[in-house]
Amino acid sequence: MEAVKTWRSDWRYPTTLLCMYGFFSTVKPLEPFLIPYLTGPDKNLTTEQVNNQIFPVWTYSYLSVLVPVFLLTDWLRYKPVVVFQCVTLFVTTATLLWTDSVPAMQAMQFFYGVVTASEVAYFSYIYSVIDVKRYRKATSYSRSVQLLGYTVGSVLGQLLVSFNLMSYNNILVFTLVLTAIALLASCLLPMPQQSMFFHRTRTGQKTVTEGTQRRADEIADAAEDTRRSKLSVEEIGGDDMGEKGGETQDHAGNGQEEKGIKAEDVEEAVGAESCSRVLLHLWRDFLQCYSSRQLLYWSVWWAMATCGYNQTVNYVQVLWEHVQPSQNFSIYNGGVEAVSNLLSAATAYGIGFTEVEWEQWGELALGGFSGLGAAALFLMTFIGNIWACYTGYVIFKCLYMLLITIAMYQIAADLSMERYALVFGVNNFGALALQTIITSVVVDSGGLGLAIIPQFTIYASYFSVIAVLFSLRGLFTIWRATKSQPLQRNNGSGFLTDRF
Repeated sequence: MEAVKTWRSDWRYPTTLLCMYGFFSTVKPLEPFLIPYLTGPDKNLTTEQVNNQIFPVWTYSYLSVLVPVFLLTDWLRYKPVVVFQCVTLFVTTATLLWTDSVPAMQAMQFFYGVVTASEVAYFSYIYSVIDVKRYRKATSYSRSVQLLGYTVGSVLGQLLVSFNLMSYNNILVFTLVLTAIALLASCLLPMPQQSMFFHRTRTGQKTVTEGTQRRADEIADAAEDTRRSKLSVEEIGGDDMGEKGGETQDHAGNGQEEKGIKAEDVEEAVGAESCSRVLLHLWRDFLQCYSSRQLLYWSVWWAMATCGYNQTVNYVQVLWEHVQPSQNFSIYNGGVEAVSNLLSAATAYGIGFTEVEWEQWGELALGGFSGLGAAALFLMTFIGNIWACYTGYVIFKCLYMLLITIAMYQIAADLSMERYALVFGVNNFGALALQTIITSVVVDSGGLGLAIIPQFTIYASYFSVIAVLFSLRGLFTIWRATKSQPLQRNNGSGFLTDRF
């Protein structure tokens, strides 16, 4: 029994449960074959209904709940939102399995938007229950296991479909079983005692606050020394005791009890900061973070590129179905998703070993590689060959993962965790706002309601604009850095700076 208690108090316990949750909740064998399932005999929906009426709901849902979910996640201290995410995922899968009308599929997409918005709880939870020195390992495990889940789901789906081992409906039933396992793991997660904003720990705090606990320990030591040597409490504990010198052990004990009550008050005050104070704190951090011009440029690319990436990933199956209908061809969507995930992970991992001055060359890299991504999208759109589409998709996804990894590193380098979480949320909200505008104008049947080829032409052109903007900015940055080098050398030799 003691061994169980020890293990439950170790950082590996919540990390293991979170990784179990992350794995089982992301194994979705049907996801690469969602379009063939919706447009096939199981649901009998048209491609236009899926493309212009059903899929846009996800974007609107995601945007509408992102900010409330972000704040509730912190206020509720992560675990309830993790459990809620899993329940909503179960409802999403069940709705997809047992309903078939357009309104029901729109409801399914709404629930899935809530699931996506709640993902912030998964990535934030682990930081509230482990020591700072374990952050890197825990982050690596939780993110890697998600990638593993997506990859296993894609491979498993491809095998089940290619060898006709399960029908689409049976695959969904299997997914419900996996989601139930994830729900069990989420319920077993220990409840955090702190969070980043609403239940913040100030400097030196651990459980309640480390400073409060330390004062309590000092009080206890002072009381013990009083009993032994009859010295005054003031001489031993100073003003932390809040008592006059020369008091007896009983009075010291009363002081300890009184101080413990005050500690509880401190905990309550720190752990339940008002919403207005939190929002004011976030607003000040927002202004200070984005006052950095370099961070602003990287964040603009992050928002714009993530918007285009999400649009491409969301609708690429519609393009594949248009280029090569699944009824006439043995589709390999699952295998392509698995390959793209693994190559993207390898690319993101490999960039950590490169020695590049990203402050100088980063913006040019953003522009150049975004241009290659635009070329891959044009290839997918106009070649009209399914294998060209598959190849272009893998290239595009790898390039995006490469660049977003660099952007995340550059932005996070000089920020605290709280400010990085804020910048991460703001950038993703900006991306989602742009995505909502594009979806409502280009995709939604209430807007232009374009077919899939014109859509992808717009996405490719969109990345071309990103490439031009950041290539020009990158060239200007390099020119300015080159020009400033002689100035720095001359300054070192005694020349006056105003001559330049």
